[in-house]
Amino acid sequence: MDKDFIDVAMKRKKADLVLKNGKVIDVYSGRIIQEDLAIYKGLIVGWGNYLGEVEIDLKGMYVSPGLIDGHIHIESSYLTPEELGSLLPNFGTTTIIADPHEIVNVCGLTGLDYMIEASKNTKMDIKYVLPSCVPATPFENAGSVVEASDMKDHMAMEEVIGLGEFMNFPGVINGDRNCIDKINVAIQNKKIIDGHCPGLMGIDLNAYVGAGIVTDHECMTIEEMKEKISKGMFIQLRHGSACHDLERLIEGVDDENYHRCMFCSDDRQPETILKQGHIDNHLRIAVKKGLSAIRAIRIGTLNPSICYGLSDRGAIAPGKRADITIFKDLEKFEVAMTFIKGEKVSENGKYLFPVEKVAIDKVANSFNVKDFSVDKLKLNLKNGLVNLIEIVPGGVVTKKVVEKVEIDKNGDFKYNPEKDIVKIGVVERHRGTGNVAVGLIKGYGIKRGAVAISIAHDSHNIIVAGTNNRDMEVAVKQVIEQNGGVALVDHEKIVGQMELPIGGIMSDRSIEEVNNKLIEVHNTAIKKLGVNSNIDPIMTLCFMSLPVIPELKITDMGLFDVNKFSFIPLESQ
Repeated sequence: MDKDFIDVAMKRKKADLVLKNGKVIDVYSGRIIQEDLAIYKGLIVGWGNYLGEVEIDLKGMYVSPGLIDGHIHIESSYLTPEELGSLLPNFGTTTIIADPHEIVNVCGLTGLDYMIEASKNTKMDIKYVLPSCVPATPFENAGSVVEASDMKDHMAMEEVIGLGEFMNFPGVINGDRNCIDKINVAIQNKKIIDGHCPGLMGIDLNAYVGAGIVTDHECMTIEEMKEKISKGMFIQLRHGSACHDLERLIEGVDDENYHRCMFCSDDRQPETILKQGHIDNHLRIAVKKGLSAIRAIRIGTLNPSICYGLSDRGAIAPGKRADITIFKDLEKFEVAMTFIKGEKVSENGKYLFPVEKVAIDKVANSFNVKDFSVDKLKLNLKNGLVNLIEIVPGGVVTKKVVEKVEIDKNGDFKYNPEKDIVKIGVVERHRGTGNVAVGLIKGYGIKRGAVAISIAHDSHNIIVAGTNNRDMEVAVKQVIEQNGGVALVDHEKIVGQMELPIGGIMSDRSIEEVNNKLIEVHNTAIKKLGVNSNIDPIMTLCFMSLPVIPELKITDMGLFDVNKFSFIPLESQ
C-alpha cells in the first residue's frame, strides 16, 4: 500500500482523477450513491467531496464497475487479441476470461504463448484459462495433444488463472485417469476449473462438481441451471452470435440464486458486437426480462470477479482497480466512457489508443492435408435410409433424425432441391491422415454450390457443406490454398472468400476489414447460395463438428452420436 493513497483518501493530497456529479452503482448493497468518485494511481480512493488534478463532470451519468465477460473464445471473433482488446472497451468491457482452446487445438501451447504475448498490447485485461481438452475428445484429430504433464509450466503462470472448460464430462464422471490428472494440475496450483456439461444432472453432476469443477455455460433448461447452482456451480448466462441461452435462462434467476450467475458471450462475431454490443447487451436483455438494473450489473461485474478470484475488481469501492464504465442510463446502457486502471481508454464508442500487434509467424501455415480428392466426398449408400444432422436454429444443439434420401446408381447421395438436405464433410488438415468423413445435414438451406471453412470447433479441421461433390471439392481446395478461412463456390467458381492466416481461424486484419469481409461472405452465402437466412452461415456450420454438444455431429472420423458418445453408421439400417 502506498502512503500517498492514504493521504489522498484523507484529502491531504489531490487525487489523480475525480469523476464529479455521477451516480455510483454500489453492487455490494444494491443502491445508488450520488457522490463524486476519486481515483489515484489506477485505484479507486472512494466517494466524497474530493479534488483532483483532472476532474470530469459526469452530469448525472451512472458510474459502474467495468464489465467482465466470464467466458469467451477470442478466436471466434476472428480477431487478434489486440484488435478485440480495442473493440470491447467501447462497450464497457474491461476484463475478459478467455479460453484459447481453438488456437491451442491447432498450434498447441505455442498458440497460448502467442495469445498471452499479443494480450500485452491491450489496455483491456485478458485473463486466460489453460485449455483442458486438446483435442476436445478422442473422436477427432486435432493439431495438438496436450496432456497433464504438458500443462504444469503454463498452469503456474500468472497470466493463467484456471483450467479451461472441461468438455470431456463423460471422462470425468467415469474416472478417466487423464482427466483426473489434468484436474489435479489445476488443483495443485490452486486454480479454478471451468466446466462444460450440457444436460448433466443427478449423480453424474455430483461426480463432476465433486471433482472440483466450478462453472458451466451449457445449461439447457432452468431446472438444470438451478440444480447446478444448488450443487455449488457458477452459471455463465450465455448470449453469443449463435447461442442465445440468456433470454431463456434469465427467467430462472431469482433473489436466492442471482449471486451465482454471471454473463458470458462464449462465441461472438464482430458484426454482432458492432450491432448489438457485448456484455452491455446482456444487461439490456436482462433488464428487459424484468431483472433490476443494479442486479444485472452485479451479475456482469462482481459475480465473475468473485468466481475467478479477481478480488481487485468488480465493484466501486476503496482500493479496487479503477476499472469503470460510465453509462448514460440504466435501460439502454449506452456507454459514454470506459476507464481501465484509472485511464480513460474509450469515449463515445471510440478507442483512444493505437493498435500494435505482435508477429504471427509461429501460428501461421497450419495445413497438412493428404490425398484429398473429389472421390473422398462420394457415398456408397445401399437403401438411402440415413441418420442425418438436423440444425436447430438459435443455437448449436442439433437433432438426430432418420430420413429417406435419393441416391444415384452408384449409391451416392442425390441432391433434391425440394428437400433441405445436403452433404456435409470434414477433411482432416493437421496430421496428414487423409481422413475425410461425409454425412448429411438438414436445415442449412443451401440450394447451390458449397461452403467450406477451416473453423470447425474444436479441432478445426476443414468442414464443408454443399449440394454437389465438385463444388465441395473446389471449396475445400481453395481453403487449403489460401492457408485457412472461408470459401464459397458455385458452379466450380469461387464466389466469396475470407482468409484467416492465424491458425486457419483468425485474421491479421483490422476490425473494420474483418467485419466487412464477414458481412460480404454472409450475404453471398444467403443470397447467392441460398443458405438459411435464419442461421449464421459460418458460425452455425463451424459447430457441426463439435462432438460434445447433442445430439448428432460429424468429425473427421465419422458420424458421432453425442448422447451415446459413440460413432454410428450413416445408414440407419
